This record gives sequence, structure tokens and C-alpha cells, in this order.
Amino acid sequence: MRLNTIHPAKGAHRERVRVGRGIGSGLGKTAGRGHKGQLARAGKGKIKPGFEGGQMPLQRRLPKVGFSSRKAAQSQQVMLYQLEVIKSTDIDLPTLLAAGLVDTRARRVKIVKKGEITRAVKVSGILATAGAKAAIEAAGGSVE
Repeated sequence: MRLNTIHPAKGAHRERVRVGRGIGSGLGKTAGRGHKGQLARAGKGKIKPGFEGGQMPLQRRLPKVGFSSRKAAQSQQVMLYQLEVIKSTDIDLPTLLAAGLVDTRARRVKIVKKGEITRAVKVSGILATAGAKAAIEAAGGSVE
């Protein structure tokens, strides 16, 4: 085999269709665009995504669904058993950030009673559920 003898497969390369070249070509006069209308015009064939020819588009016919709270990203929960991981006895927002238990976007953190805590910790500047507060105080700690 030589490079100068290689040919593409039969029918792999078609000649491009030259439209608008007379009646004998089969694509003369209107060049396959039909008569008048938006798609027959030069440079006018672009329509917006979702446009349905003046009919009320689907995205406007359907009802609005759902809601995403901007506060949700700022509010986070910490489980009671996760406080066992922290070595410090004083627990506040910077301590939780350093331990990687809350995201950097967190502004409000709440301790939820899930699991147990066995050592006394002093929680300050963080919300706690009634059950979590009772569990912390039962272990000898305090919630401010």
C-alpha cells in the first residue's frame, strides 16, 4: 500500500449541492427554501430557544415550582456525636469551622440531638435543640 494509492470508500465523499443555479439543477429560483416566510429570508432564520411561533411557550404555560432559600446555605446543623471529635472544651463557630464540621458560609449553626456526648463541653454562640441542650448539661457541660 502506498499513500498515493489510498482513496476514500465509494460514496464517502459527496459533492456539495450548489443551490440557486438554475431550473435544471432542481434547486433553482428559491434554492430549496420554499416561498416567502421567515426561513426564506437571508439572515432571518434565527428564532429564540423556546419560541413557539407566538403561541404561549411551554416554560410560561407551566406553573412555577419550588423555592430555594438564600438562608439555607447560611444555616447548618451539627450532630451531638460530632462534638466528641473536637478536642477543645470550648465550642463556638470558629472551633467548628477549624474542625471541618460546618461550611465557611455558615452563619447560624444548631446542635441537634443525635447520638451521645460523654464529656463536658462549653457551647457558646451556637443554637441547640432542647434535647441537645439537656444532653450537654447532663454530661456536665453548659450552653450559653
